[in-house]
Amino acid sequence: MFEIFKGMGQLAGLMRNLPKIRQEAEQLQQRLAGLVAEGDAGAGMVKAKVNGKMEVVGFTLTEEALKLNDREMLEDLIKAAVNQALTRARETAAEETGKMAASLGLPPGMNFPGMS
Repeated sequence: MFEIFKGMGQLAGLMRNLPKIRQEAEQLQQRLAGLVAEGDAGAGMVKAKVNGKMEVVGFTLTEEALKLNDREMLEDLIKAAVNQALTRARETAAEETGKMAASLGLPPGMNFPGMS
């Protein structure tokens, strides 16, 4: 029965901190936009870079990758490199979001719109 009052107290605390939470969330979005995560495949023949907005911002193919002359393999390497970069970007974004939430005293696992 008293759990409901505890939850209401936490909600009231969040509401009081809303301006600070909003400011921290905006700063987090800016940091994530500048984040760059890399992925590679085929022993570095294919490399991809993505930002914290999950956009591909860079991509390289070595001469060796181009000489493979195997379209299907090259497509698989590209997919693997991009997916690896995206996974790393998501992990870093989750870490940064968790740090921000902890600094604000928010409960673990709380999702912010546009950041999960």
